[in-house]
Amino acid sequence: MTAPGLTLASASPRRSDILTRLGLAHDVLAADIDEDPLPGERPGPHVERLAREKAAAVAADRPDRLVLAGDTVVVADDRILGKPADADEAVAMLMRLSGRAHEVLSGLALALPGAPPALVSRADRTVVRFRDFDERWARAYVATGEPMDKAGAYGIQGAGGALVTAVEGDYTTVVGLSIAGLMELLREGGWDYRFGTLHPRDRRLPED
Repeated sequence: MTAPGLTLASASPRRSDILTRLGLAHDVLAADIDEDPLPGERPGPHVERLAREKAAAVAADRPDRLVLAGDTVVVADDRILGKPADADEAVAMLMRLSGRAHEVLSGLALALPGAPPALVSRADRTVVRFRDFDERWARAYVATGEPMDKAGAYGIQGAGGALVTAVEGDYTTVVGLSIAGLMELLREGGWDYRFGTLHPRDRRLPED
């Protein structure tokens, strides 16, 4: 059985880069959905729901492919910090995180080929601690432009790594696509990753 093609339902170059580094060929078709939290929605269910909705939306156009979607938020004081609307909001987010720990939650969903597609999904959590910095330093970072398309207004894989003193959990969750989480979703969906290729899982029971 030949593995179906893989589509990434995200315009994030960071998620695409992770798939490329894993050797997984893919195309990109970003989903366009409302990403606002529902009333009373908790961060974990929020990112998992958005990942599922993105995967389902793109799978409707690509029913013969595996469709992978993700969503990532930063959480501080039980408040979701998404992408900043402008430079001032980016600075405010960074100052909120200065000198303390926060959570990064990343939802992943995989739509399996078929109509309607079956979906498997999960949410992964990593704790990130920032060094203590002042507003001048935050504004200097925002002036680079790097924070403006990133949840929590920083990119750990870029210059924003200078803000970080510790990471507790999976680093790739913070980047936006947990590799460990992806491996589990593929297995749950019936596929094994073999260093650049996908193979159907051998579901035979072990011999006694």
